[in-house]
Amino acid sequence: MNKVFTRPKSLKDVPFHYCPGCTHGIAHRLVTEVIDELGIIDTTIGVGPVGCSVFVTNYFECDMFQGSHGRAPAVATGIKRVLPGRVVFTYQGDGDLAAIGTGEIVHAAGRGEQITVIFINNGIYAMTGGQMAPTTLLGQKTKTTPYGRDKVINGFPIKVCEMLTPLDGTSYIARVAVNTPKNIIQAKKAIKKSFQVQMAGAGFSLVEVLSTCPTNWGLSPIEAVKWVEEKMIPYYPLGEYKVPAGVV
Repeated sequence: MNKVFTRPKSLKDVPFHYCPGCTHGIAHRLVTEVIDELGIIDTTIGVGPVGCSVFVTNYFECDMFQGSHGRAPAVATGIKRVLPGRVVFTYQGDGDLAAIGTGEIVHAAGRGEQITVIFINNGIYAMTGGQMAPTTLLGQKTKTTPYGRDKVINGFPIKVCEMLTPLDGTSYIARVAVNTPKNIIQAKKAIKKSFQVQMAGAGFSLVEVLSTCPTNWGLSPIEAVKWVEEKMIPYYPLGEYKVPAGVV
């Protein structure tokens, strides 16, 4: 019998450390499927973050670096400028990218660095115990907002795609989700485009992936995917925010 569905060659055959119901694993698979399909495993370099996906370097078969908290875009910039022929991507969470790394991501995008950013948004600081993140929704309860995020006290959630889209250096910006089969298919298409944009030398690309965190949300895995649909997507609309003409 022929196998019709197998593990991507770019994804190591090891167990993930993520909590049950976490969709980091789905995002890992999509990135590695794209690397396989584009045939770029030998020329790809990834940069891992600090956060739940800090061990991403253990899962991808391509060359990987580890960046300091929030500094993955700076590390990726250095790698790409020294090795312009390589495909360079970062894999970052919202606490890493949208908090301590805000300056790094804005200026990398503003400069039009030829890198791809995979941005996982689960609306919370997960690895450190469930504190409010820059992307935590209004009214959402966390360890540091036990009564819900208050716009007067805590301000509004940061919309990364909307923030980066107007910058001249950005080329491809998209927001996707991995909560349903349909959305997973669309997510893979966007991730593939983001790599193709870089390979065409068209500029900076970023794909924001709305992801789940059942453990710190205090929900079951099934309730968590419903939360993405009912709460996250209305505030963080899915779609392509910026697409370069004539590239993909």
